[in-house]
Amino acid sequence: MKNKKEGEIKAFEGTIRVTGKGVGYFPIPESEDDFEIQPENIKTALNRDRVKVVSLGTEIFGRRQARVEEIVERHKIEFVGTLEKSDPPAGGGFFLVPDDKRLYRDIFVPSEKIKQAKEGDKVQVKITEWADASKSPKGEVVRVIGRAGEHNAEMLGIVFESGFEVDFPPDVEKEAHAWKEKYKNEDKLDGRKDFRDRTTFTIDPVNAKDFDDALSLKVLPNGDFEIGVHIADVSHFVKEGTALDREARTRGTSIYLVDRTIPMLPEVLSNDLCSLNPNEPKYAFSAVFVLDGDAKVKERWFGKTLIESDKRFAYEEAQEILDKKKGKFYEELSTLNDLALKLRKEKFKKGAIDFETDEVQFELDDLGKPVRIYKKERKDTNKLIEDFMLLANREVATYMHGVTGKNGRAAFVYRIHDAPDREKILNLATFVKALGFELKNKDGETTGEDIAKMLRSVDGTPAEMLVKTAAVRSMSKAIYSTTNIGHFGLAFDYYTHFTSPIRRYPDLMVHRLLYRFLNKGKIEQDEIIKYQKLCDYSSEREIEAAEAERASIKYKQVEYMQGHIGEEFDATVSGVSEWGIYVEEVLTRAEGMVKVRDMKDDFYELNKNLYALVGKRTGKKYSLSDKVRVKLVGSDPERKTLDFQFVE
Repeated sequence: MKNKKEGEIKAFEGTIRVTGKGVGYFPIPESEDDFEIQPENIKTALNRDRVKVVSLGTEIFGRRQARVEEIVERHKIEFVGTLEKSDPPAGGGFFLVPDDKRLYRDIFVPSEKIKQAKEGDKVQVKITEWADASKSPKGEVVRVIGRAGEHNAEMLGIVFESGFEVDFPPDVEKEAHAWKEKYKNEDKLDGRKDFRDRTTFTIDPVNAKDFDDALSLKVLPNGDFEIGVHIADVSHFVKEGTALDREARTRGTSIYLVDRTIPMLPEVLSNDLCSLNPNEPKYAFSAVFVLDGDAKVKERWFGKTLIESDKRFAYEEAQEILDKKKGKFYEELSTLNDLALKLRKEKFKKGAIDFETDEVQFELDDLGKPVRIYKKERKDTNKLIEDFMLLANREVATYMHGVTGKNGRAAFVYRIHDAPDREKILNLATFVKALGFELKNKDGETTGEDIAKMLRSVDGTPAEMLVKTAAVRSMSKAIYSTTNIGHFGLAFDYYTHFTSPIRRYPDLMVHRLLYRFLNKGKIEQDEIIKYQKLCDYSSEREIEAAEAERASIKYKQVEYMQGHIGEEFDATVSGVSEWGIYVEEVLTRAEGMVKVRDMKDDFYELNKNLYALVGKRTGKKYSLSDKVRVKLVGSDPERKTLDFQFVE
């Protein structure tokens, strides 16, 4: 908030949210309310732009009104969509119909600015001129992606729309490949502890190509266990200030779409030199713990190592060995699983929240069309790896907080998760109460333990997925920061990301800072600003990558359902609004809507207290988590929407 002289208007600067109808929402500082900004006051601001706004001192239906005074910084000016010829032709031009439906105006592209694109192509367009929000901006084609509706063009369109690139610049590829020859001639044990004598293996998805982490186990003479959490030593290859580092920092993260990975690092590093492939000596940055039989940490050591994985397990393969109680490395897997169970139990005892929800996976044909959607199962081996990664992340953060705090605060990168907003918790409590459950809270303040208890109470009920999804949405977002406030969801006082440097830039920062302290015993305070900026940027990139991943899932769900129009499905009511009822198909988790205008048996009104649509004449009610039978009547992959009707 910026104060001005008496008589002048008070201005606020921040990030605006904009809907597809051109209505903006701006958070009011030190308030739980938003300003609403009507289209005539939006001044061409787009979603997530940084703007200055001023209050108009008026209200519409109880919403405080404001106007945009200045666009400080555009979030982006390049958009992906489908090129359509103007109708009637506006000077022989074209329009970009954007994939991002929050862009409330199509972009006009003059004929001379379309490159080699044709009508019906998926393209990326850059806005070059826009002064009036009531009119279309002008733009030019910067990239022709392919034909709209084709699998590869749609997947690439999602990547480019999210602000990521697929190919690496030539200088980055050259630098990465230069490491191949250099690595061959290096003294592999120079300054490293040799862990090649430990039983070591990786456990990953069956289709994984890059292996960030490996576990080793050694039973000590006194019955304690030496557990090594070995993480790919990416920092050895990606040095600060190099082309590789600049590109990794810009990308911030890898992206995992339904059919492909867009890596943060070139393949020669991510799948080869850095990856902890089996039966090859590999550089690692290791967190090594001595645990007693109750999985309590007695000792810890961090340092650079040389390891060699004895086996590359897929989750399913390792689980089968555990289930059958025999097979390669059964004893080691069983011991690690027992210790992981104890770590998990202690975590939940301290108030960690289990947000585990069903994920879907796709089986695609040779053309990329989805032929099957199925739920991804999380087995003990998935949780085993997760528990030891959590242990390493927690212990690295605990150690670094202790040592960097001795001589005043110094730069380090934490993964923090704030307590949820009070209003959101009150809304969640009201929501679950309408479904017959209780979330204990005091004026919107609650604990992780109370949330966990509420989530346990819905296990196995029809409302389980609905409540878990609502709970996740009510939580604050986990972000990266140089200021530690702990991790609410995990109930950890200190937490960081150390375990995935092949695919996350913050983990690479953590490796560098930890290694510098271990070697020099000092990290400068004046680096805090630099690292905080990197934290903020990495948090943004993480959100954009997650949006891309969700968009690819949604597109494939809708595309799959397109082949099932006219069929009936079991579904769950997942949301209600004045204009319709959202339903989620049980097997594919594809969500669509039954529009109120298609419900001919009665006139339905929204009852906000009951989270339901209620028939005015019959009293018939459609409430959240109700099981319903629906018929698919429409599918629009471009808009990623499904239309259903109830089957009586």
